[in-house]
Amino acid sequence: MVQLRDAVHIHVPPERVWAWLNELPRHYRDWHPAHINCRYVRGNSLTAGAVLQVDEQLHGQPHSLRLRADVAVPARLLRYSGRGFRGAFILEPVDTGTRFTAELELGTRVPLVGPLLDRVLRRVLAGRLSALQAHMREESQNLRALLERQWRCRPNADD
Repeated sequence: MVQLRDAVHIHVPPERVWAWLNELPRHYRDWHPAHINCRYVRGNSLTAGAVLQVDEQLHGQPHSLRLRADVAVPARLLRYSGRGFRGAFILEPVDTGTRFTAELELGTRVPLVGPLLDRVLRRVLAGRLSALQAHMREESQNLRALLERQWRCRPNADD
């Protein structure tokens, strides 16, 4: 498996991060300049079985992806999958907010074939993987800025 990961400390509670993610269609375009559209095609909140359709620019190319929520533990974990990839958003409570970790796995876990495919993916997609890692980093930083700005503007945010 080719694995990408990014983590950031967000100075808001995990429940607030989850609430924002749960309303992703409303916030998607604000999250990253490459994000075009997001909508629920099954369900209307982050629960196991919900499906989101997302459209975005990745490595300069338009992509339309269906993301299925496989595991959803409010304010803690969202595991999702699409064609040829799996990902997760992990929310860990810390003293001053949330440690938000985004993970992405590309490839297959099939014995023998998986490691060979991983080597091919790393060589063929080297530039794209680098761009995808940068995109993930930008998403994490943007999410932190958006949520912390909203939290500061909220009345009684420190209560």
